[in-house]
Amino acid sequence: MKKRTAITAVILTLIMTFMEMSALPAALFCNIKIEDIDPIYITLMLNFLLAFAICWVCRRFLMKDWQFGLQLKGVLSGLIKYGLPAVIVTVAVTFAFCIGLMPFDNKPTIWRVVIEGIVYYIGVGIMEELYLRGLLQNIIAKWFGERKNAILYAILITSVLFGLGHIFGALGQPIATVIAKTVWATALGVYFGAVYAVSKNLWVPIILHLIINLCGIPFCFSTNNRYPTIALIACLVSYVLLAVYGIYILRKNNSRDNA
Repeated sequence: MKKRTAITAVILTLIMTFMEMSALPAALFCNIKIEDIDPIYITLMLNFLLAFAICWVCRRFLMKDWQFGLQLKGVLSGLIKYGLPAVIVTVAVTFAFCIGLMPFDNKPTIWRVVIEGIVYYIGVGIMEELYLRGLLQNIIAKWFGERKNAILYAILITSVLFGLGHIFGALGQPIATVIAKTVWATALGVYFGAVYAVSKNLWVPIILHLIINLCGIPFCFSTNNRYPTIALIACLVSYVLLAVYGIYILRKNNSRDNA
């Protein structure tokens, strides 16, 4: 890999991380109000589009030999092989959120449900998987080189950073929620990272990321923005189990490659 490509990858990772964490530059000029949709979601989605454009330009002109794994081949097979646990967990966690948030006291428009509950999370899935798995995980793996368990170390480091990044989104919540969210985000990072490593296709963790985030839809129907205890426990247990599964498929894949 060329030195220029590696430097560009690092810079692009930092730029995309900053853009997601700060909502800048879109937050400086965008404050669009549509129906009952919180304007911050429109701002964040616009910022995602700006980040995707920057990523495309870098990939097209400065990182031509960088392999993100965005090919369509292997997406379906990857989802079939590694996606069922994510679907099961999402159903269970969504059910827990519904129980914890009942009785629902908000009647959102269909636009709010679609934008805040689905479209926004499509952007989140693409954004976070691009700079965390497609860029950062690969950067760290290349830094470890041919060392034993290089991919595992890259996944773990990336996942811890992914988890710590979720602290900012949990500020204002009880400390137990902040800790739990950090732990389960780290666990999800292990799962996404392992799936990416074994499938070698970034679309697979992107789609699984979206599926798992759909459990947040019940919040559209409630004025309560706190995580119910039952949902906290369900998330923590379910996502840690996904991390264990991720380590398992990674180990299994490595054993097969070394056989």
